[in-house]
Formats: sequence, C-alpha cells, structure tokens
Amino acid sequence: MQHSARYVIMFAAAVCVFCSIFVASSAVLLKDRQEANKALDIQKKVLVVAGLMGESESLPAEEIRRRFDKNIRPKIIDLATGDPAEGVDAATFDQRKAAADPATSRPAPPNAAKVVRIPNNAQIFEVIEDGALHSVILPIEGKGLWSTLYGFLALEPDGRTISGITFYQHGETPGLGGEVDNPRWKALWKGRLAFDENWRPAIAVKKGSAGPPKKDPYHVDGLSGATLTSRGVTNLLAFWLGDDGFAPYLAQLRSERGA
Repeated sequence: MQHSARYVIMFAAAVCVFCSIFVASSAVLLKDRQEANKALDIQKKVLVVAGLMGESESLPAEEIRRRFDKNIRPKIIDLATGDPAEGVDAATFDQRKAAADPATSRPAPPNAAKVVRIPNNAQIFEVIEDGALHSVILPIEGKGLWSTLYGFLALEPDGRTISGITFYQHGETPGLGGEVDNPRWKALWKGRLAFDENWRPAIAVKKGSAGPPKKDPYHVDGLSGATLTSRGVTNLLAFWLGDDGFAPYLAQLRSERGA
C-alpha cells in the first residue's frame, strides 16, 4: 500500500515530536541524578588529591560521601582578598557558572593560560585530619593543546609544598597530553615547591626529565610528545598561584600559620 506525500510528512512530523518530547522529558527527569553524579565525582577527585582515597580504589557512593564529610571542609573565598566570602553557600556554589556570569566575575588580564574570566569567589577545600589542617586544595584550569583542563592542586599547610595534583576534565590526546591522568606522572609532583623563596610561582613542567624533589624542586617531568599540554599545565599553575588567583588567600594562610 502506497501512502500519500501528505501522510508521510505528517507521520514523520509526529515521530519527531514524540522523540523530542521523550528526549526532553528524559533530560529533565535525569537532571537531578546527573548533578548528583557530577558532585560525587568532584568529591572523589578531591579525596584522591588529598590522599584520602587511592587512584584505583573503587568505593560505594556512601563511603565517598562519608570520607568527604568527615575530612573535607569546603570554603568559599573572595579571590581578590583571600577572605571568606559573605553570603555564599558552599553547598550550592558553582565556580564555573560564576566565572561565566558577568555579574559574578570579571575579565581576566591577558594570560598564557587563556583564562577569559575570573570569578569573584572561588571554592577551595581544606583537608582536616585529627582536628588539624593537613592540606588545602585549590581548583585550577587553563588551556592545553585541544581543550581546557580542569583539576585540583593540593598544597601542604605551608602554602608552598605540593602534595598532589589531579585533572578531572579535559580533552587532550590519549597517550600524549592525556597522560596528565597517569598516576605515575601525578606521583612526581609530591614534594615539589609551588613558589620560590620570594613567593613567586615557580613550579613548571620541563621538557625531558626532572630530578628528584630535593634536587629539582621547581620542575616536573614533561609529558612525552605533548609539549603544548605540558606548557599548558605550567601556564595554568602560574596563573592560579599568582595575584589574579589564589596568592591573596595563600598569603593569609602563611600569615595565620606564622610562615
């Protein structure tokens, strides 16, 4: 049986409408679950860079939340001053949304990390063990070769010694720039120094191999075949450790601890 052109068009339109409604409904119904999974993944990455969870460790969601709530204290700070931000809820704050909104951000000055806008406030994480500050975790981001890399840098309470680094989102080339995910490479960062003696950002990914932290405290091995990604990591760290990033907060941290 051959249908008319009108019938075929109406049938196709009906199918399109049905599919659109189905997709839109699914997106709405799954939004809360997607947001919860996103938040859980961030908590997991924070635990990993804090040394409270192994890189390859698989934990149920309840245990991830328990460890996070027990040891991690989220804190919203005013980036310009380093002071705690007033009237901002850490539980609902979204730094990337804040950076994209002109009402809650400002244009970044020209920078090698290609950060376009700086949020007025930023979320950091203080790691507490036995009632004492064990480390602070700072969000970092910047351009690599193909993508923006989003991650976390962990510093010891002196605000200078690196205790860990991780990236939770990027689109770098697998096996090359994508090696920022390699646990062996990330392990090389522990014990390096983020700042020189004058508190200027000094940590950098060098071309080739770096020495051990005691002999070469300001360098980390380059990623083989990924010069631009390596340079991107250096640039984004220089930006977020500088005056437009977390330098005011870290200066306060040093002052509070008598460093």
